[in-house]
Amino acid sequence: MEKNTNTEPILTVKSLEKKFPVYSAFGKLFGTTAHVHAVRDVSFQLYEGETYGLVGESGSGKSTTGRTILGLTPATNGQVLYQNQDLTKMSETELRYFRKDLQMVFQDPFSSLNPRKKIGSILEEPLVIHKLGNREERETKVFEVLKLVGLQAEHYFRYPHEFSGGQRQRLGIARALIMNPKVIICDEPVSALDVSIQSQILNILKELQKSLGLTLLFITHDISVVRFISDRIGIMYLGSIVEEAPTEALFAEPLHPYTKALFSAVPDFTSKRLKDRVVLKGEIPSPLSPPSGCAFHTRCPFATAICKQQTPILKEIKPAHYVACHLVEEKE
Repeated sequence: MEKNTNTEPILTVKSLEKKFPVYSAFGKLFGTTAHVHAVRDVSFQLYEGETYGLVGESGSGKSTTGRTILGLTPATNGQVLYQNQDLTKMSETELRYFRKDLQMVFQDPFSSLNPRKKIGSILEEPLVIHKLGNREERETKVFEVLKLVGLQAEHYFRYPHEFSGGQRQRLGIARALIMNPKVIICDEPVSALDVSIQSQILNILKELQKSLGLTLLFITHDISVVRFISDRIGIMYLGSIVEEAPTEALFAEPLHPYTKALFSAVPDFTSKRLKDRVVLKGEIPSPLSPPSGCAFHTRCPFATAICKQQTPILKEIKPAHYVACHLVEEKE
């Protein structure tokens, strides 16, 4: 599904930045020695009912972006606009009101479930915090949500350790759904699961999105997964988005060298793919001391002098296809 330019976005991220302070070996007493620039100048929009995939290597800033959008990690700069309200400027009390509309599914479901509480109590907790319904109404709501994610009523009375990995992730989705959210941020929700279980979870998300009208921000490093579930995709490298396009357009013609390298890493032994393969050298640079100019130039096989000197701007090269690369601009 391509974005509808006739509608307003449900969520807008503008020039989002997140820096983490680095302290000396003696702690905070002697002040900050440096900053880790985890997210830098990230901008994108989510439209109602779509899935926006955020892809990149480990350390590219994907998860930090998701957590910063929700306010779980305070933003350093930038805006996150929801219902014309900037979430980054809100206090914890003000943000709590909007969190019922903005929920998250975490990568590790077991660590996000209290092992001392039964599932019924865990799922009811958000309803209690927001003072929604009486005890009987809350129980009814939990049973409804458990059914939505393919679990049984009897699971209400069990503890987290009694579930398999796939069932725990279903519980993570159920907890996100309990508040009837409009936007769900999925942070690598299937990366720790077997392939067969991954497909079940992905299908559940797609079915729930269709039936409930959900908008998803899907964070992953798995190219095959993001192609299956996403309508649009943003490619992240060292804290920045370097390419964004509708899914099929991106896979039909990736333009940024980093995107081409990511797609080349997907196993495919046909002669054409082997011929066009782009192989990355070295590791992703440290966000403590990022390269000058284009952050990707240290690993890019096509880098030129301008790549080392000037930071490229994300520009629309084709309709709805944005790229931050000096080389692509030259070709156009």
